[in-house]
Amino acid sequence: MRRLFLRNDFKGYPLRKDYDMDPAKNMYTTEDDVELDSTTEWNLNKEGELVGTQHPLFTDDNFVVNIGPQHPSTHGVLRLQTVLDGETVTRIYPHLGYIHRGIEKLCEQFTYPQTLALTDRMNYLSAMMHRHALVGVIEEGMGIELSDRIRYIRTIMDELQRIDNHLLYTACCAQDLGALTAFLYGMRDREHVLNVMEETTGGRLIQNYYRIGGLQADIDPNFVSNVKELCKYLRPMVQEYLDVFGDNVITHQRFRNIGVMNETDCISYGVTGPAGRASGWKNDVRKNHPYAMYDKVDFEQVTLTHGDSMDRYYCHIQEIYQSLNIIEQLIDNIPEGEFYVKQKPIIKVPEGQWYFSVEGASGEFGAYLDSRGDKTAYRLKFRPMGLTLVGAMDKMLRGEKIADLVTTGAALDFVIPDIDR
Repeated sequence: MRRLFLRNDFKGYPLRKDYDMDPAKNMYTTEDDVELDSTTEWNLNKEGELVGTQHPLFTDDNFVVNIGPQHPSTHGVLRLQTVLDGETVTRIYPHLGYIHRGIEKLCEQFTYPQTLALTDRMNYLSAMMHRHALVGVIEEGMGIELSDRIRYIRTIMDELQRIDNHLLYTACCAQDLGALTAFLYGMRDREHVLNVMEETTGGRLIQNYYRIGGLQADIDPNFVSNVKELCKYLRPMVQEYLDVFGDNVITHQRFRNIGVMNETDCISYGVTGPAGRASGWKNDVRKNHPYAMYDKVDFEQVTLTHGDSMDRYYCHIQEIYQSLNIIEQLIDNIPEGEFYVKQKPIIKVPEGQWYFSVEGASGEFGAYLDSRGDKTAYRLKFRPMGLTLVGAMDKMLRGEKIADLVTTGAALDFVIPDIDR
């Protein structure tokens, strides 16, 4: 066992309620962190006493290379301590927390409306879905009944956000492999999606659109026509990504049979989203636990069988088509009604515990709320999408070449603030 997000020399456990939050006792040091060469396994002996057993992380013969936290293909400040035998990966130890902001601890001090701003910044490519989970768990706890108009618009916005993410995903996969043209194609079309969303939300990266009880504002008068034009434009464009990159022989040589993980291991490691569905695991929250309007629309849960980086890429491509199908079924049928169900000035959630999950762009994102009847949460825990993906990289990459680490990371589709929280 070792600390996941905080420094190894950090004293105490901040999520405990008896932790002393005095700033004078929590001054951050500028000294280098202590590097651990071993980890501790804790067990109870026959007398019920806690006994620790030391396990070395490295041997004297290990050659250790740090991939990140400055490496551009780690997509942020992620450090992968990689043990090599020549060019072959034998072990990976992820080091997280470089942008850990203590969001879950902050949520215990913020009122419920104040917490909403934090989820958009956890994963700026799944901002709508992340906030959907948070407002969803609060609304479930309060017993708020939403109008169909709110549910329709939220579903459409979630799918626009998913397309936004998947377009950037296909672009970054190409960039990480040195294919600049495909990167520019993805960024070009992503601008069209952001333009449609911006007219209603006012944002391009941080959306700030959902609120407890509905939406921040009604949709723009041109929203329906613009969305329909976008869907018509995007369908033929997706094939371009395959023509210029996805079906390229070099892409297949770099992605095929790389970072393989079977269905059983994906379930064991909690690898959800397209990365898990590429192994055949039907884990789509929209199908298994429908929310908003997902039980009213017809769409396919994309699953493939090889469980490698190539199938993860193809899963994202096919999900763009499914998102377009969902949007097209809803966009002409948005009912009249309120876009916001008015709430009291001070929002209090009754005492109880709730969990609400959504299908984020790269996996299940969930929010667990423990309320004691106050205007702040007693405990608010988020289930991030990327943490389990990074945790499974050691399993995926043992025996692979170090160059395959970059392609596997690109195909997994994780965002570092979502992991670090």
